[in-house]
Amino acid sequence: MTSASPTPTQLDFTQSARLQARLHDLVPGGAHTYARGSDQYPETMTPIIERGRGARVWDADGNEFVEYGMGLRSVTLGHAYEPVNAAVREVLDRGMSFSRPSRLEVEAAEDFLGLVSGADMVKFAKNGSDATTAALKLARAATGRDMVAVADQPFFSTDDWFIGGTPMNAGIPATTKVGTLGFVYNDLDSLRALFAAHPGRIAAVFMEAAAALHEPAPGFLEGVRELCTAQGAVLVFDEMITGFRWSAHGAQAVYGVTPDLSTWGKAMGNGFPVSALAGRRELMELGGLRTDADRVFLLSTTHGPETVGLTAFRAVVEAYRREDPVATMRRQGTKLAEACNEVVAAAGLTEFVDVVGHPACLVFRTRDADGHPSQPMRTVFLAELLRRGVLGQSFVISAAHTDADVEHTVAAVAGALPAYEKALTDGPEAVLEGRPVAPALRASAAPRRLR
Repeated sequence: MTSASPTPTQLDFTQSARLQARLHDLVPGGAHTYARGSDQYPETMTPIIERGRGARVWDADGNEFVEYGMGLRSVTLGHAYEPVNAAVREVLDRGMSFSRPSRLEVEAAEDFLGLVSGADMVKFAKNGSDATTAALKLARAATGRDMVAVADQPFFSTDDWFIGGTPMNAGIPATTKVGTLGFVYNDLDSLRALFAAHPGRIAAVFMEAAAALHEPAPGFLEGVRELCTAQGAVLVFDEMITGFRWSAHGAQAVYGVTPDLSTWGKAMGNGFPVSALAGRRELMELGGLRTDADRVFLLSTTHGPETVGLTAFRAVVEAYRREDPVATMRRQGTKLAEACNEVVAAAGLTEFVDVVGHPACLVFRTRDADGHPSQPMRTVFLAELLRRGVLGQSFVISAAHTDADVEHTVAAVAGALPAYEKALTDGPEAVLEGRPVAPALRASAAPRRLR
């Protein structure tokens, strides 16, 4: 299969299948992230990646794909982006981890706070869940309250306070689950009702300022900000996805609403592991030395300040100063969505499949013959894209996606539609090989339990 051709190919996944089977024997779930699991892809098509460059990846069998999702949205500049890699190579010879802070920690913090104008202090870590849970600890310590209100958005943390409210909550005490309350994004009254039902109990409100499929309604974010201030709750914006995709300054800068705390990760390091908690000084210092209050154990991590992650972050900041990856993602994402929807419309399938969302965070929606969201139809679409050299659970783009990559993808979508239409007419089982994909967060291994 050549990278320029969207012609369907009977791909060989022999080596990938062998490696995936070994992973299932060695690693629970066969992957270190549930979203990367084999149950998220067609059963006979689970490529194991060997390398990537730009917007392309190659698997263990030598198959080449235009990739979307880009490391679960953590890569905006492209795989193996040389300016970041060069900075990391240079720092390797200077050591990675010391028993005292390094100069790099000062420089990285200054870079970060230069981007996020609403924050006074920052603390670095390695993953987003540590940052969000640290934010909740600060909020609880500052307010003396125990409950947290979370918007109905996909994901905030792997820790008990959030996962307890998902279907995948085995092992989490009931007493923990009841402390997390849900409200509806863009419905200020639903949040207001939580404060009324639990007076003096809600320590923090967690939300993304915007998401792939949801822009804030006029006045919504401002209303949340005012409500949190009036109720004495800490407002936390999760900028894991929006940071460096909506803007290098975060969604808070785009929409002009400043949270008390914000959490960051993913594209901060263009794939290198680094995350951050940032916010107002009086909150952050509860984990510091300028406080007379009982101290919060705040992100005391061995690897949070290691030099590679912070160097990668600083190189990403420099790339955003030198170039405009946000504008590139917006332009290429808009082009991709419009062109894909045009070929879908030409095939008369708009009511069954479409590409929607923020240009830097696109998703494709797949529906069955009755117009309902469908995992089997999603699997048909994924498989047909894979056969044409496109890999991705979404169309989340990067600044490395070229016009040729976009054209290849649009042609792959057009080529996938006849099989999709057949599945609508004859049922997905007439097209599928193996079982459909399943939601990543679900209560049991079924319907993709290993046989």
